[in-house]
Amino acid sequence: MQKISLFILLILITSCYEKPERNCSDFKSGTFEYEYEVKGELKKATFTRNDTLEIDYHGKHIDSIHVTWINDCEYILRNINPKTMLEKKAIHFKILTTKGNTYTFESQLVNDPLKRKSKGTVTKTN
Repeated sequence: MQKISLFILLILITSCYEKPERNCSDFKSGTFEYEYEVKGELKKATFTRNDTLEIDYHGKHIDSIHVTWINDCEYILRNINPKTMLEKKAIHFKILTTKGNTYTFESQLVNDPLKRKSKGTVTKTN
C-alpha cells in the first residue's frame, strides 16, 4: 500500500512540472530593449543584433560587439574596440526562458574565477 501511495505521489509531482518555453532562434536578430541600474537610477538601453554583430546604444555611448552563437540559446559577446580591461573580457549569455517577445537570460564573464552571474530580461521591439 505504501509503495502504491508513493508511486501516485511521484506521478502527481512530476506531472505538474512544465518545461519552460525556449524559442531562442526568434531572438538571434532584431532590435531589443532592456533596463539596467546605475547608482540606483534605472536606465533603458537598446541594441540591434544579427548573427555576428550587436550594436549597443546606452545613453550617448555606442558599442560594437562581436556575437558568437554556441547553440540556439547560448552566445558569447566580445567588444570589438575595448577601451578598458573589463571591456576586453568576453561575456557568456544563456537564454533561460522565452515568452512572446521577451526572453530571460543569465550571463557571466567567461573564465570568471568567482563565477558571478547576472540575470535580466530583454524585450524584442521589432
